[in-house]
Amino acid sequence: MVFYFTSAVVDPPFTIYMGKDKYENEDLIKYGWPEDIWFHVDKLSSAHVYLRMPKGKTIDDIPPEVLVDCAQLVKNNSIQGCKMNNINVVYTAWANLKKTGDMDVGQIGFYKQKEVKIVAVEKKINEIVNRLEKTKEERFPDLAAEKEARDQEERNEKKAQMEELRWAKPINRVVHKRDFEVSRNYTSLMKSENMKTNEDGYDSDDFM
Repeated sequence: MVFYFTSAVVDPPFTIYMGKDKYENEDLIKYGWPEDIWFHVDKLSSAHVYLRMPKGKTIDDIPPEVLVDCAQLVKNNSIQGCKMNNINVVYTAWANLKKTGDMDVGQIGFYKQKEVKIVAVEKKINEIVNRLEKTKEERFPDLAAEKEARDQEERNEKKAQMEELRWAKPINRVVHKRDFEVSRNYTSLMKSENMKTNEDGYDSDDFM
């Protein structure tokens, strides 16, 4: 089971989701999307919360209001963290999550520690938590199928781009050749032996 929340503090709204337990979290790690940002309470047990960014956007593009929503949701879903003030929430891109065979279920590492960001959470804000809880939906998605559909869409887009480039190259060659011919003809025309000056004199037909 996966829980989905809607952060509507900006328009368009953002989707936030998390697994019911550590086993669902394993699937979320395995079938995450490149657009996903992972959140967790630092040094404490908590839910693994994911924010799905629009395609083409990165961790640096998270709106501040949405970042607060994610941090509050993570804090609220930490047995210890929900009772504490002044905690830190770590977050990073899904692609930076590192999972190896010797790790316990639900345990995760990072490929690059420097790409892990921290947001401080002073205290629980009930208004934010209650607003998010009202949007909560329980679903049983086929994460593998959704990931494959997303990846297939990206492959199709790249294929279309390559096809567009393939057709553009002959056109570019024709345009380049035309421009070259025009440039060559103009250069030939401007050679000194093909030019006249006032001193050379003109027949009356030269102005017709």
